[in-house]
Amino acid sequence: MPPLAELIRVDRSSPIPLYFQVAERLEGLIISGELAAGARLDNEVSLAGELGLSRPTMRQAIQHLVDKGLLVRKRGVGTQVVHSRVRRQVELTSLHDDLVRDHRRPRTEVLRLARVGAGEEVASALQVPPGSLVWELERLRFADDEPLALLRNHLPVGLCALSEETLSRGGLYEELRGAGVQLGAAEQSIGARRASAAEARLLGEGRGVPLLTMRRTAYDVQGRPVERGDHLYRPSLYSFECTLLAR
Repeated sequence: MPPLAELIRVDRSSPIPLYFQVAERLEGLIISGELAAGARLDNEVSLAGELGLSRPTMRQAIQHLVDKGLLVRKRGVGTQVVHSRVRRQVELTSLHDDLVRDHRRPRTEVLRLARVGAGEEVASALQVPPGSLVWELERLRFADDEPLALLRNHLPVGLCALSEETLSRGGLYEELRGAGVQLGAAEQSIGARRASAAEARLLGEGRGVPLLTMRRTAYDVQGRPVERGDHLYRPSLYSFECTLLAR
């Protein structure tokens, strides 16, 4: 790859701040893949010298991209490019399908798959009597070998046959579609909470860091609940997006 000085041009006559011009161009290089995930940048002094900028300006540009989750500063390593954030539309789709669509490489580790008696909360969501047998599964989803989400799901056992082998290869909704289940709608809430020690370890985060939460109850086209999901996402690598219409 050519030196950054050949790829980044700043317009000193523009009203746009210099740091933002640099940050915007760097972001474009990261998103396009010209600056690949894991690539290391020179230190701020060297970069500032290459671009003919002051060190504070260069520091501000880098910090802007650190705040956006595109760069990370690591002690003893320097500044590195991280995987771009997964931006997910608020639609009734599976994370696995979304990653494939965005040309990311999904990988799944099945942490738990068992038939258990439904607790009151799950039973209420799935509209089954408490204690009824349901599937309980927990999976760790990766994107380009980076841990992204911890997925916990419950669904009625009669819907489909599940196995660790098939769940590690694809998504849950793919399994439901293969069993003839037609998804129709869902109720979903999005929030945040702090990670437990075990959750932080699985996701490669520090203990107590805030995580995005998503709770969903999905229904088939007949209106029957078919899945309850309680998911955790790393906010540095993941965001929800939606379109708002004026009334």
